[in-house]
Amino acid sequence: MKQLQGILAVTGRVLLCIIFLMAAVGNKIPHFSDVAQLMDSKGIPQPKLMLAGAIVFLLAGSLSVITGYRARIGASLLLVFLILATYYFHNFWAIAEAKAQQEQMIQFMKNLSMMGAMLFIIANGPGPMSIISVKQK
Repeated sequence: MKQLQGILAVTGRVLLCIIFLMAAVGNKIPHFSDVAQLMDSKGIPQPKLMLAGAIVFLLAGSLSVITGYRARIGASLLLVFLILATYYFHNFWAIAEAKAQQEQMIQFMKNLSMMGAMLFIIANGPGPMSIISVKQK
């Protein structure tokens, strides 16, 4: 049973964080200037600096949670990223057009669920088969 719990914990951490890792590696890093321009258009101050910080939070946070090494800190980084990204990019309340508003509300709600997952990791740690559990044996 413990082996199954460990496999499920690792799989869950990977599935939860692959979106953050790919957002950094597959979008934000290779399209840095375009993403910074989009951030500027959304009113984000110092978009290049904020984007660099977001990339660090995404990479460090996702790798931390996936490996289970200081997962509470990693989840906290991802939580901060999610709060800011959700507020600036999925502000459905500021959109007049019904279809666009509905689409952004769905993205907002998805981010809320990921925030809940980060709070769960912050509260409970990474679970079995994490670097920290391997070190403790």
